[in-house]
Amino acid sequence: MSKTKPDTVIAIGMDEVPLPSLYGAAELKFFIRKNTYRGAIYALIILLLFLLFNIIQGQVERAALDVKVAPIVKMSIEDLPPPDADQADLPPPPEVVINTGPAARAGNPIPVPDAQIAPDMKEFATIDVADRASSQGGDGIDAGGFAGNIDWNKTETKVETLKEKEPDPDDFIAVEKDPVIDIKKLQGLVIYPEMAKKAGIEGTVYVRALVDKNGKISKAIIESSDNKALDPAAIKAMMDYGYATPAVNGGQPVTCWITVPIKFQLR
Repeated sequence: MSKTKPDTVIAIGMDEVPLPSLYGAAELKFFIRKNTYRGAIYALIILLLFLLFNIIQGQVERAALDVKVAPIVKMSIEDLPPPDADQADLPPPPEVVINTGPAARAGNPIPVPDAQIAPDMKEFATIDVADRASSQGGDGIDAGGFAGNIDWNKTETKVETLKEKEPDPDDFIAVEKDPVIDIKKLQGLVIYPEMAKKAGIEGTVYVRALVDKNGKISKAIIESSDNKALDPAAIKAMMDYGYATPAVNGGQPVTCWITVPIKFQLR
């Protein structure tokens, strides 16, 4: 007769009634207690393994940092042995000559006959030492280096050219050819003021511009105007023009003023 698994339910009429469970409170408490102890033991073992690994790692690091240092021996001057007699009678070492430059003076020589060479010019630097000599001359010992009295910190003298005086608008300037400005191009640069456009203001503004030797328009002023509302736009158009053909006198360009009309028309 084979063993069969007991039924977990019984049928009563049309209904099924579950049988009582084989595990009660006592079995569950035993199961929980057993697994709790087992988990605590596993956790303790893992903690001990981590602690052992940490100890071994610390010992390895200390062994790597353990550097052996030679012992320090203290000695006073009194403990030093006296010098040998042979060493005391040795002559002093020879004087070391510092690497200095040539004794000749450097500069810009001018070829002249030998009879006209001044005595102080006879010691002037030749081409092979001119790049290492100083203007005062060295001490006569040339060991292949630069002269010791070269002033390396000497600042360069900057020569500033005098700025050409700007002529006044009313000054008379004699020219053979007046400056040339393209009126069509200039009119294309005019931006009509919005307020003047709304007010229907039209007119002509005469602008006097200063054209320098390079043709640059460096300054612009109003000579006459039909309406002051148009003046800023006329000045801006002239300055935006940038460069013109400069005036010429004696075959050379000269700085000169020129008067140009700028028209403002709405139609």
